[in-house]
Amino acid sequence: MARKKLKRSFDPISLAFLDVMSCGFGAAILLFLIIDHNVTESRSQEDPVLSAEVAMLEVDVREGQEDLFQIRNTLNQVSMEVVEAQGLAERIQSEIDEFMAQLAALEGNSMATEESLEALRADVQSLEEELLRLQASAVEERGTSSREFVGDGDRQYLTGMFLGGNRIVILIDTSASMLDDTLVNIIRTRNMPDDVKRAAPKWTRAVKIVEWISSQLPLISQYQVMTFNESVASVLPGTDDLWLEVADQDELDEVIRQVQLLVPQGGSNLEAAFRAIANMSPRPDNVYLITDSLPTQGSRPSNARTISPRDRLRLFSDALQVMPQNIPVNTILLPMEGDPGAAAAYWQLGLITGGSFLTPSRDWP
Repeated sequence: MARKKLKRSFDPISLAFLDVMSCGFGAAILLFLIIDHNVTESRSQEDPVLSAEVAMLEVDVREGQEDLFQIRNTLNQVSMEVVEAQGLAERIQSEIDEFMAQLAALEGNSMATEESLEALRADVQSLEEELLRLQASAVEERGTSSREFVGDGDRQYLTGMFLGGNRIVILIDTSASMLDDTLVNIIRTRNMPDDVKRAAPKWTRAVKIVEWISSQLPLISQYQVMTFNESVASVLPGTDDLWLEVADQDELDEVIRQVQLLVPQGGSNLEAAFRAIANMSPRPDNVYLITDSLPTQGSRPSNARTISPRDRLRLFSDALQVMPQNIPVNTILLPMEGDPGAAAAYWQLGLITGGSFLTPSRDWP
């Protein structure tokens, strides 16, 4: 039996639902087509100008943070300095208060201080008067000579040389050449004991010249006895920067005793001697130079074992450059073999400085 085809029944409600759904989808599609998709796409793209500004702002933010850290550190440091300054101010104020208290105490004792000053002034004046009295009595007892000197025969005079001044320097050469007149005897004597060197005739004569000059110093003047060879020093230890009083007889005798104990040795550096005179304060107004030859050494070191006459004249010229002006230099030149230019050079020194030059006889003083 053949099957009968089933007939579907038509439902008008189902048709209306499909129509509604189709219209809705169509409207959605139409709305999607109408919308401008460029807006969305442009928003999704990055603007380079805005990106640069954002980067700059980020840099500014980082720099601002760093500045903030520095400001906080500076603030902490300033706070510490303020605390230290407050402590220092309190300490200074306490010191001021202490000084004010001391000042008040001193003002209270001002009358006593003035009386003490007046007493000191009176003591100084009395001492000065006593010194003048002693000098006057010394002049009456010994005349104008500071000490007694007895020479051989009548050779105690000295002509052409000014024996005076307020501050006098006796400068004596203590190099090895002062041992004798000849080079052979100098070499022989310098290898002998010190007692033999002190007894050398030429050196003994130089010591007597120092004694004679010291006996002619004015009693109211000051003096200094200096030696020079390779270096310069005062004869009396501990008096390098001092002026000695001629009126002090005991001290003058001690100076002469120290001169008698000297031993000639080494070379001669006249430049160092003149430089020492230039450094004296106050400077001398008269210099007596006792030597026998031109210098053999200067400020520039030399390893040469011999020296020529030309080199000695150059060293003498270097010494003149450091010698102060307006100080008379009176040279007493003793004989020396092999130095013919010494006499002319020291004669020129006397002319330049306003002093004098002489070569005394062998039996003077």
